[in-house]
Amino acid sequence: MTEGVQHRRVETGERYDVFHTDCLARDVVDHVTSRWGVWVLISLRRNDLRFYELRESIRGISEKMLAQTLRALVEDGLVWRKVEPTTPPQVTYGLTEFGRDVGEPLTELFDRITRRLSALDPA
Repeated sequence: MTEGVQHRRVETGERYDVFHTDCLARDVVDHVTSRWGVWVLISLRRNDLRFYELRESIRGISEKMLAQTLRALVEDGLVWRKVEPTTPPQVTYGLTEFGRDVGEPLTELFDRITRRLSALDPA
């Protein structure tokens, strides 16, 4: 037996149990709280953005990590993706209703932290 691995499957109809490794909600939480997932959701809170605009708004993220993060958030239903058939293709991203619902507390947390840090800043 491998230590730390839980082998029990969550049965259909059973409530989601994030303490089990095969829980779908756990995967979504992992994607949302990943290093870049939070910043993608916060960046999309006000406007739909094209790929390069997202890359510019999130300093330090590579194109590869942005693409991987967006792919996971699209698969989870938090972000929508629209491709315009131009040369090169124009790809726009935005928050779904689910993404807005999940992103709202993250935005509130971010705003609280920045307000607190601003109040502590002597400059």
